[in-house]
Formats: sequence, C-alpha cells, structure tokens
Amino acid sequence: MAKKKNLFERFANWATMATGSSAAFIIASSTILVWIVTGPVFQYSNTWQLIINTGTTIVTFLMVFLIQKSQNKDSKAIHLKLNELIASHQGTSNRMVNIEDLTEIELDQLHRFYVKLGKLAEKEDDLTCTHSIDAAEENNNSKQNNFKQRNSYKNAGNSKSKQSK
Repeated sequence: MAKKKNLFERFANWATMATGSSAAFIIASSTILVWIVTGPVFQYSNTWQLIINTGTTIVTFLMVFLIQKSQNKDSKAIHLKLNELIASHQGTSNRMVNIEDLTEIELDQLHRFYVKLGKLAEKEDDLTCTHSIDAAEENNNSKQNNFKQRNSYKNAGNSKSKQSK
C-alpha cells in the first residue's frame, strides 16, 4: 500500500532527517566559526552581532515547530504501539488504552494506584509477578499463594534430594 503524504509532511520528515545529521551540525558550526572570524573585519559592530542573533532566532523559531511536529508523530506512534500491546495481552486492562486522554487529576489517581501496586509487589519477592488495574488485589493474593506453593515445592524437592544423598 503506497502512502500518500502531504507536502508539509514530506518536508517535515526531510527537514527532521537533514537537521539531525552530522552535516547539519558541521554547517552550523562552520557558520558560527565564520561569524567569529569576521568579527575583527566588521569591528564587532552592532550589525555584525545582529546578523548572528537574527539568524539563530529565525532558525530556533522554525525548529521549535519542526521538533514539535516530529515529537507529536513519534508520540502518537508509541501510544499506538502500547495500545496494541495492551489490547493484545490477556492479562492487561483495556481501560489503559488511550490513557493519554485522561485529565491530570485522573492520571494522578492512577499514579497513586500504581504506587500502591508497587508496594504490594515489593512484598512478593518475585519480580515476574504482574498486575492489571482491574484485578490488582485479587492477583496479588493469588500470585503470592502461587509463589509460596512454588517455594514449598522447591523446598520439598531440595529436602528430598538431601535425604536421598
């Protein structure tokens, strides 16, 4: 399937790649070096200073929009990838899909929940345990019981092997 991009999108992609290259850095550094070298020629005049100030201001102003465009696109792609992982995994909560649309207060509430969940996980002594927002307390108890059972099997197996030696 051929992707049809508008002119600005193609330009933004090209500009992002070009301005992030080594060549762009060398050109920018060379420009500054030329400006510094020409200082004595122009007797460090106000015009000489104005040229670099105006140039860097214009470039900075335009780059802000270019960087924001690039970050928005990357952010959207990351969110979609995370949403796909959440939606496709059996043990995850689909309520976490599109979480970026929540208010700051709602995000703070979820943050407090995950802090609590982290404290529960610290008690488990098992880094492989995971939780969904929908069943955290129940999963925590179930996983702790499974962990204890595994340890009791391991300990029983170790004591049997020690007895047989």
